[in-house]
Amino acid sequence: MSSFFVANTSLNCKFAFQIFKEMVNFNGTLISDNEVQLSTKNRAFKYGDAIFETIKVTNGKVVFIEDHYFRLMASMRMLRMKIPMKFTLEFLQEEILKLTRELPSSSIYRVRLTVYRKDGGLYTPVTNEVDYIIEGAPLEVIKKEVYKIDIYKDFYNYSGLLSTVKTTNRMLNTLAAVFAEENDLDNCILLNERKGVVEAINGNLFIIKGNVVKTPALTEGCIKGIIRKKVIEIIEKHPKYTIEETTISPFEIQKADEVFITNAIIGVQSVTNYRKKEFVTEITDKIKSSLQLAIVTG
Repeated sequence: MSSFFVANTSLNCKFAFQIFKEMVNFNGTLISDNEVQLSTKNRAFKYGDAIFETIKVTNGKVVFIEDHYFRLMASMRMLRMKIPMKFTLEFLQEEILKLTRELPSSSIYRVRLTVYRKDGGLYTPVTNEVDYIIEGAPLEVIKKEVYKIDIYKDFYNYSGLLSTVKTTNRMLNTLAAVFAEENDLDNCILLNERKGVVEAINGNLFIIKGNVVKTPALTEGCIKGIIRKKVIEIIEKHPKYTIEETTISPFEIQKADEVFITNAIIGVQSVTNYRKKEFVTEITDKIKSSLQLAIVTG
């Protein structure tokens, strides 16, 4: 029997992390976070000329490190950043673990690796060489029984290949998050210029209707999510369900049986409410269990 049907023991939950006075890994050197000095010429600050990976570390294991690594390398190439010779998978994994070993004790950490072009230049950089900083903090699981979402319509997430890259230009996500907080929502759905569904504020979106699972295609402008990829692989292996990477209209969300959001930290987050619609979580719970098994055995 497929692992898709492993009994579910997880709860609908939302991850949060407490900020500690902590160490960061700044270009390979561990220093206190309040000792980091970035100049006014920093290109991540001035132009959003940076990319990042948000990574989960569980029991000393960097979860899905290969997928994060290859996505980072592809993003750096796309943005014409010079990849240092030392940037091997093994090197970056050890740099992450070197930091987490110095953080307050926890079985789970949230880690962010940011890579940015070195200082200097206006729109045109003076160099394509990069610096990097790795931040981390222990994670705390908070039970979330009800998870409400709605559409964010004020601005669009324009479709195209550049939108699939995790750059530090997250103004749209920030504005949508403010909107969600003001309206007592847990998340919002972002739309593209064709008013098609793109993703949630902090992750990819999936809808389930009958035996068909749909998620926006990369051509819609969504992030090329690591957990998105893993969930697609899980569903592709199951004979009963079909996965479609396609265009999704907001109307289809209203008609769906189930809706869930994925990202590297929460894994799979069930959605229970969209406007007046309430969703069940039966298939989503099975996908959660299969994903957890993939994390443990992968």
